[in-house]
Amino acid sequence: MISLLLADDHAVMREGLRLLLASQSDFKIISEAGTGTDALNAIIAFKPDIALLDVSMPGISGMDVLRTLMEQKRTTKVVLLSMHDNPQLAAEAMALGASAYVLKGGSASDIVHAIRQAARGQTFVSPSLAEAVQLQLERGIEQSPLALLSSRERQVLQLVVEGKSSSEIGTLLHLSPKTVDTYRSRLMQKLDVGDVPGLVRLAVRLGILS
Repeated sequence: MISLLLADDHAVMREGLRLLLASQSDFKIISEAGTGTDALNAIIAFKPDIALLDVSMPGISGMDVLRTLMEQKRTTKVVLLSMHDNPQLAAEAMALGASAYVLKGGSASDIVHAIRQAARGQTFVSPSLAEAVQLQLERGIEQSPLALLSSRERQVLQLVVEGKSSSEIGTLLHLSPKTVDTYRSRLMQKLDVGDVPGLVRLAVRLGILS
């Protein structure tokens, strides 16, 4: 049996995925999550074979969950689900250590196949992206702007582009509003972005916000 964590912030999408995966005799869903933070905590607690993660989730993104798992050398394989048909983003995910990058607009069989490939230690990219992603990987991945940020700065960025105020972010991250403002100023300087709408546009391009 392949044990699975299912993480997507849209309940309807999560229910559809649950029905699809439960119909496979060799899959077992052992946990579900609606945010990146909950997904990361569940992976650490339950150690599933495969984590099926939405790229864009509130709190921390699926990409940031992937980064953390790679940094901590966790054995759980990551299959990313995304609405972003951006070869650069997909190539970055694969270079970071994802086992698969699957477009939500693709067929249900792609998701099932991606999970089985990941369980075998192999990789999968949605067919419509596969050739472009391979070319990106062969040419070398440009460093993502997010690589300039600390993990705390990435968390603040995620919450800022979700529309949270400094007070709300402080409560969620156990920081003072003044400290949140400092992080926000620092990350905007690092990313060379002058305002919040600019941060939102960058977040969409990088796949951390729908």
